[in-house]
Formats: sequence, structure tokens, C-alpha cells
Amino acid sequence: MSTSIGIAGTGRMGTAFARRLIETGHGVSVWNRSIGRTADAVAAGAVACDLAGLAACDTIVMSLTDAKACAGVLDQVTGFGLTGRLVIEMSTLLPEDAEAIGTMVTAAGADFVHCPVGGTVAPALKGQLLGLAGGTASAFARAKPVLDALCRRVEHLGAPGAAARMKLAVNLPLAIYWQTLGEALALLRGAGVPNDLAISLIADSSAGPTVLKNRAQVVIDTLNGTDQPGTFDISGLMKDLQLALALAGAEGAPVPLAQATAPRLQAAIDAGLGRFDGASLARLTVGP
Repeated sequence: MSTSIGIAGTGRMGTAFARRLIETGHGVSVWNRSIGRTADAVAAGAVACDLAGLAACDTIVMSLTDAKACAGVLDQVTGFGLTGRLVIEMSTLLPEDAEAIGTMVTAAGADFVHCPVGGTVAPALKGQLLGLAGGTASAFARAKPVLDALCRRVEHLGAPGAAARMKLAVNLPLAIYWQTLGEALALLRGAGVPNDLAISLIADSSAGPTVLKNRAQVVIDTLNGTDQPGTFDISGLMKDLQLALALAGAEGAPVPLAQATAPRLQAAIDAGLGRFDGASLARLTVGP
């Protein structure tokens, strides 16, 4: 078991990774551009470090905003030497960005695995994420003990770009679902059916995906007028939807539903709902 894991990026997911890895017996160091954001991870038992300390870790887990942030941090970290290290990059990226970051890492003499995950903070803390891994077979084998601590299931999908594509494919239906749920609920206007009963029936039917079953109360509270802070909020949904649209556009793949949903997500962000749960999109669609 590795006793030297460094985490770059201690937002909600990076902090959850740190807490879970500490709980499962790993020694964890954490770095964040804003040092104050490492406080929760440090309180859980992690050690705050600088970029040199991050580069000295056997395994470096990256949980950053986007490809630009990831490449920028790696550009600095490689200056301290990465020979023999393992880098596990866990952000949602375009395939070409995942491949480019992988090339940067391997050129520095380290192994690389791109492993975006399905799931948010709660499953991360329980080790119940879905891991979508890409990299060489040897790099994946090396990363698997760490990923097994975070994930209920980890699949090796081939190259880093394949893992990136799979993550975009997993997230796309979710971005669209909250809009379609809102449209379904709009059909109930004036019917007198309470929100909790309507959501219960939809969740118990073929129209109820896992996300609705897991987040039914969040949806009900949102529909009743109290928007809920999101672990995967509308701004996050929009970011990932834009990546999916960019990939589809570059390859000529028809995605009319995704294209139609983007303006609805933007309307929610413009209405000040960006940091709230994706269910807020359903409320925006249903209206008062």
C-alpha cells in the first residue's frame, strides 16, 4: 500500500479523495493554489505541502478545474522531477487534452492514468465512485490500489482519450435529464398532485433513473422553493455539457437534445442558480 500520495486540488472532490484515502490507511499530502482551501483535508489528517513536496510523492492525484489548470500545475511540478512517479488525473477533460497531459507526464518519466469518475462527494467518501480509467496496462495496474480505495468499480477502457470520452458519455444524459424532468412536471400543472407524490411515482417508474432515486428529497425541496447547494451543480453540468458539445461538433456527431439543453442551463446560471443542484433546472422549467 502506498504511503506517499499527493493530491493537487482540494476543492470538494479533492478533499473527499483525501479524507477517503486517509481513512483507508494512506499517508496523504495536499496542495492547492489557495492554501486556505486545504484546511478541511489537513483537519482530516493530511499534510499541506508545496509543489516540491507534491512532486516528491510516489503517487500524485490531480483534481483540478480543467485541462489548462492541470497542464499549468504539471508544468511546474515536472521541474522538480517526476521520474518513477505515478500521476492519476481525475478531472473531466476532452480526449485530446487527456492525451496531451498524458504525453507531458510520460515525457517526464512518470506513469500516467486518466481516471475521471462517476459520482460526487458522498460516494467518494464511501469509496463508491465509478472509475473510468485510461492509460497503459502497467500504469493502470499500479494505480488500481489507489482507485480501489475510491471506487466501487474501476474499468480500464484503454487509452486516456477513451476514458475521457466515456466520462463525457456518462455525464451527458444527466445534464439533459433535469430539463426533461422539469418538462414532465410541467404536465402536472393544476392537477393538484403534491410534488413529493409526483417525484415518488416518477422515481418508482421506468422514467426514474438512479440519480432521481438517490436525490428525490433534493428535487422535492427544490420544487417546494428551497434550492439546494449542489455537489455537482448547474455550473458543473454546463462545463461538462460544453465539453461534450465541443467533442460532438469536432466529429460531426448529431446531438440535438444536448444542443437544446445548453440554453436552459445557461438560463439557470443567469438566474443565479449556477451553484445549486442540477434539480434546480427542473424548477426553472416548471415555473411558479
